[in-house]
Amino acid sequence: MTALLAERAAEVVSAAQQLLTKRMGAPVKLSDPMELSGSGRTTVLRVRVSENAFSLPRTLIVKQVRGSAADRTTGGLAPGVASIDSAFLREAVSYQFTTALSREHRPGAYLIAHSLPDRLLVLSDLGDISRMTQVLQSGAEPVTRNGLMAFAQALGRMHAATVGREADFVALLRRVDVVHRVDGIAQQAEAAISEVPGMLQRELGIEVPGEIAERIVRGNRLFSAGRSRAFSPSDLCPDNVILNEEGARFLDYEWGGFRDATLDIAYALVSFPGCLCDFELSRERAQQMVEAWRSEVVGVWPALADDTVLAERILEARLIWVWLTTYWFLPADHTRIASAREHGLSVPRSEALINRWAALAEDARCTGDDAVGDFAEDVSAMLEERWGE
Repeated sequence: MTALLAERAAEVVSAAQQLLTKRMGAPVKLSDPMELSGSGRTTVLRVRVSENAFSLPRTLIVKQVRGSAADRTTGGLAPGVASIDSAFLREAVSYQFTTALSREHRPGAYLIAHSLPDRLLVLSDLGDISRMTQVLQSGAEPVTRNGLMAFAQALGRMHAATVGREADFVALLRRVDVVHRVDGIAQQAEAAISEVPGMLQRELGIEVPGEIAERIVRGNRLFSAGRSRAFSPSDLCPDNVILNEEGARFLDYEWGGFRDATLDIAYALVSFPGCLCDFELSRERAQQMVEAWRSEVVGVWPALADDTVLAERILEARLIWVWLTTYWFLPADHTRIASAREHGLSVPRSEALINRWAALAEDARCTGDDAVGDFAEDVSAMLEERWGE
């Protein structure tokens, strides 16, 4: 750890000690900080609880976001601008909400203490972990398959446990600031509806048929309405999914909120559209993931027991994600491209877009949706022609 990082870690540890001491009513001493992750304004440390009069866990995770209400990008989920305070408030509220769930339904760490003025979270330590990125990058079987199944099952358990609790989440948001109820990804999806047709015309010479435009509008409603609403961490890129002895767990709730749950399972099927990923997911493996997810949620959404209904809803969610990834990465906008999370699965934007449209076309054909299949094939072919020159 460099001198600068050590100084920063000492400041974060001191703030966490004060917060825990105030909450517990007795001195708490933290030691041995180890930097885990963080970028820009965020510091994430694992610390050891060396002195406390209460039964705190032996190790904790401390996360602090620095700075004032300055603009920043949305942490790899998608290009865009959001207030750092808004992101922190939403994450704090999301941890409050999920901590109230039973242990078996909790999607990640639980919240031990937090300070809104200090932008500080103290969380439980999930222990020895493997990030989903590493698992997928290895390509080793059956580890990859088990990881993906654990991911799908964890999503389903979280969705089933949070159905009908949106009012609780909104009430927590209102306690901090009603303004921050705005879903930043939903806002970008709204912008994509109007902007992507012009992009496709300018960049590829493709006109968007009226039927497809209508389908996009309907798909966009999954963010704000939808028939299967449940809590979502929203940023489900592989770096934010970990695997431990309890299965898959999710990190980073800066955009946590309620939306149609089919968006979450489709996010993985589209190869994580907020990142420039290109993880090859066979149709058989994708279907296995969908079945693993469905087995957890069919009890609360019985309509999904119908294979046709399920396939149509998954295709609808895939379509809006591919539309959004086109909005983010088709233009040669270096700010947008640079904001995508880079890791071992990253590929050039050209490859990511071509493959996502091609996979959408294949899924639409298998579902019997020729309108989407034809359009997706045209876009994929024109992308190949443009970038293959």
